[in-house]
Amino acid sequence: MTDSGTGGADDPFDGSDEIAAGAASDETPESIAEDVRHEIQLGHVQDDVSSVLEERFEEAGIEARPEEVDDLAEEIEKDASS
Repeated sequence: MTDSGTGGADDPFDGSDEIAAGAASDETPESIAEDVRHEIQLGHVQDDVSSVLEERFEEAGIEARPEEVDDLAEEIEKDASS
C-alpha cells in the first residue's frame, strides 16, 4: 500500500471515515501501517495483522472501526507478500 489518503471509497485514510488520530501521539494510521508492513516483510510479525493493527492504534490513541482495521490489514498483507 502506497496510498497516502488521496480519496476514494476504499481509501482508509481519506478523512471521511472513522479512523482519526488522537492528540496523544505523533503516530498516524499511515505510519503505523507502514511500520507493520515493514515488520511483516522482515518476518517480525507472526500474529494476526488485524490484531496487531488494533493494538498499535489503541496505543497511539487512534480510533478505527473493526471493518476498517480488517480492510487495512488485508491490504497490508497483500502488499507485504508482493
